[in-house]
Amino acid sequence: MKHVLVFADSLAFYGPERGEISTDPRLFPNVMAAELSAGGVAVTADLVARVGWTSRDVWWSMTRDPYVYSVLLARASAVVLAVGGMDYLPTTVPTWLREGIRYLRPPALRRAVRQAYQRTQPVAALRTPWRALPQALTDTYLTNCLGGVRFFHPGVPVVGILPPPHQAAVYGCASGEPRGHGPAVAAARAWGRRQDVPMVDLPRIVWPHLLAGRANPDGMHYGWQTHAEIGSALAATVRSCWD
Repeated sequence: MKHVLVFADSLAFYGPERGEISTDPRLFPNVMAAELSAGGVAVTADLVARVGWTSRDVWWSMTRDPYVYSVLLARASAVVLAVGGMDYLPTTVPTWLREGIRYLRPPALRRAVRQAYQRTQPVAALRTPWRALPQALTDTYLTNCLGGVRFFHPGVPVVGILPPPHQAAVYGCASGEPRGHGPAVAAARAWGRRQDVPMVDLPRIVWPHLLAGRANPDGMHYGWQTHAEIGSALAATVRSCWD
């Protein structure tokens, strides 16, 4: 039995209608595992993911969650860093402030502030110069994750992704290429070259389905065909690292 540890955001467990249980065979981590298992050795995907996760959240989970670093990372035969798609999204307020809305009390105040933020975000996203995570920090946290794997598990391959596009109205993009996507892809590609990490080209896979309307109505999450193709691409890349 082999295990592939996948760090991701909600793109890994949302389908065309809603969030799914992580064992759903149609999700791309499980498609990847099924295709890798076709080689004769059973492979399972261990998914560590949450809505909105950036590369910083992955580093925190890798270093602060004892189940992740004591069990999942310890048994991993490969690690997939399927993050970066949230990092480049435009934001109107600092991440700590947005995340802090959930802690506001009383509940009526929390709801009012959240509704105000939701009304403002789509419009402000067209003008704000800020990303959810600056590129320099994205590179730093990805490098930290990579260094942790290579230090504690020498020889275990690490695979990354080029950030996928979206057409989410909530982030100020109902059509065309989202602002900041091109530079984020270029930066991810450059990081992969510097660190000798193979980067799966998600934009090449996602764009045709997104433009054809084969995605979640939110413009962010994938349809099942997209999941299938991403899973196949990841499987091919992981397999090439094992060969």
